[in-house]
Amino acid sequence: MFLLLSMCLLAFLAPRGDAQDRAALWRGNDRSGRCQYTFTVASPAEASCPRAGGPEVEAVKTRLSVLEALVSRLTGGDAGAAAAADPRLQEALNRAVGERNLLRGEKERLERELGSLQRRLEEMLRETERLRSRPCPPQTPALPDSGLMRPAGGLNPMSHLMTRPNRQGDSSSSLRDSVWQQGFQELKAEVTEVPAPEEYTGCGVLASVSEPVTHRKADGISGKYGVWMQDPEAVAPYGSDMVWRVDTVGSDVRQMFGYEDMEQLSKGFPTKVVLLPEPLEGTGAVLYRGSLYYQRRRSRTLIRFDLASETVAARRDLPHAGFHGQFPYSWGGYTDIDLAVDERGLWAVYSTSKAKGAVVLSRLDPHDLRVIKSWETNIRKNSVANAFLVCGRLYTVASYAAANTTVNYMYDPESGRGRALAVPFKNKYRYNSMIDYNPTQKKLFAWDNFHMVSYDLRLGRPPAEA
Repeated sequence: MFLLLSMCLLAFLAPRGDAQDRAALWRGNDRSGRCQYTFTVASPAEASCPRAGGPEVEAVKTRLSVLEALVSRLTGGDAGAAAAADPRLQEALNRAVGERNLLRGEKERLERELGSLQRRLEEMLRETERLRSRPCPPQTPALPDSGLMRPAGGLNPMSHLMTRPNRQGDSSSSLRDSVWQQGFQELKAEVTEVPAPEEYTGCGVLASVSEPVTHRKADGISGKYGVWMQDPEAVAPYGSDMVWRVDTVGSDVRQMFGYEDMEQLSKGFPTKVVLLPEPLEGTGAVLYRGSLYYQRRRSRTLIRFDLASETVAARRDLPHAGFHGQFPYSWGGYTDIDLAVDERGLWAVYSTSKAKGAVVLSRLDPHDLRVIKSWETNIRKNSVANAFLVCGRLYTVASYAAANTTVNYMYDPESGRGRALAVPFKNKYRYNSMIDYNPTQKKLFAWDNFHMVSYDLRLGRPPAEA
């Protein structure tokens, strides 16, 4: 490299041939004995020398600039251009930029949530101070017979016995006791005649959703979103206690972990790891009758994967279904196709271009995945956080991030009608990305911000039976 630079420098700075013929160099001692060099060049005007900074100096500067550019190229100055020319480096750069933008978006969302939480905390502190400054209301002393039942008017039903006049003097205490006993027995008989409410055990409408129960927290960023489930109609070699889990963050989701039961899930000890033949997309996978049903990545293709043989038993495109971000739920996550299981069988919740983003509900044949029948609803898919089916009825959840939200809508495909609901529902960890119903256990399974949680359901009588 040094030799190359030296040659370039000599080539650029070397004077022209005609000037070499007229140039001369002398060396001699001056009067004080020091060595002195003298360099002369013949000039047409012997009486004057060229001015400093003339054309020759400017030419040298220009050549030096060119030389600097050459040195920069030789020492790696074009590394960025080379990287741009390499398609693999360009793809890696684009991926890194995309991940950076995603992280920036997540950071902005977290900052907004933090600001909201700070404002709520300030409001709570102000409310606490206001309550502390208020005087306590006077306490009303409890009546000694407060344990007895009272009518709506606030009168004690035994008051006529307490105020009854004593007509036989003090010796009537036994009579008073008998009267009290008689009144108590009458009151007790009235109470026992009120029938206790019966718990409806049939296939009814959703009446309430319990508080969430946390079973496990996922490890690592890949577990922020996911699917976990139990087969409601399990077949050999796996039983109904077997729990399955898939972490769905990533571009090539193939691993499914199996646990013997809920206890082993909570401990994090899988007994089986299955490698899916084709990557999975979204959080809409379900287990049913010994098979995993899921959407193939970047397609509308549905796959039935048999767990016993670990092979693909069926595959079929869901007609006209949007995929890979065309019609997701409000939280995103490529949730265009959401599969569901209930007492009536296997379903798909999705949308199409023809439906213009409205929810389309289709019942599927669990054997070959063909569509048996479809219904188009008036529910905008991107306006709800998630959906599930219970007893052949579709239910939607209003928010995936609000701690206290509701199951806000029910659609009945048999009647073709829907109605608004307000059944309380809690997102304990504020980012619920999956909700599925297990008809055998009458539970909802959900994945809430790294956490696997479940909800108990209570069903009521359908309107026709009420």
